[in-house]
Amino acid sequence: MIEQSKIAEIKRFLAEDIGSGDVTAEIIPETMHAEAEVITRETMVLCGRDWFDAVFMQLNANISINWLVDEGETVNKDTLLCRLSGPARSLLTGERTALNLLQLLSATATVSRQYAEAVAGTGCKVLDTRKTIPGLRKAQKYAVACGGCYNHRIGLYDGVLIKENHIIAAGSIARAIEAARAKSSVPVEVEVESMQELEQAISAKPDRIMLDNFTLEDMQAAVKLNVGAIELEASGNIDLNNIRSIAETGVDYISIGALTKNVRAVDLSMRIKLVAERD
Repeated sequence: MIEQSKIAEIKRFLAEDIGSGDVTAEIIPETMHAEAEVITRETMVLCGRDWFDAVFMQLNANISINWLVDEGETVNKDTLLCRLSGPARSLLTGERTALNLLQLLSATATVSRQYAEAVAGTGCKVLDTRKTIPGLRKAQKYAVACGGCYNHRIGLYDGVLIKENHIIAAGSIARAIEAARAKSSVPVEVEVESMQELEQAISAKPDRIMLDNFTLEDMQAAVKLNVGAIELEASGNIDLNNIRSIAETGVDYISIGALTKNVRAVDLSMRIKLVAERD
């Protein structure tokens, strides 16, 4: 069963594309039936089946979709992902929106899988950020989890993240954390940029401390100073080339904006074959 919130999203996406009507699809006879196949042109982690299905279900309940690959499964180049069958007009109208969603979410899951595998065995968890495509945050965060990484806060409402400007406005790290505790019961995290600020943050006892652009040596020193008292998260200038070394310092989390911000859509192809007109 597809969630109602997801259906509402799909309706909005389709309205954006179709507008007053698909004038190109009208050249196809209304009674024409077609079949289609979706193939990946590169190795990927499949993600977004529900979004893909919902696009076509909103257009025509007579479309059938047979998936040959499981959600979250890694598949090789040229793998057949699914077969579709139904009214040709509806298949053509939904093709772009459905593929856009499947390509983006699979790309997010694929990148997330790479990062998850890079830290495997260290005990460190890779987190996403709020650097998502507007309107697709929950979908992308689902894809991150599908790929094996973890979600940071969903938005500004479910977690406090105190940064430099918040600290300046509040007067100090301790005052900022105290004010956050007084205002809300959500988890409180504070970002620090030096060992001195780290010491202040540890004394103020937030739920988590973000080490912003710390060197590898400073991260090791931070872990030693903290002695497991507060969760530590590393952030800034981290990629697949250095993430393993950072995870091995003993930090609990590493946040990566690139999981959702820099994704390149997976190359998918949907081939449609007209079959016959129906009475």
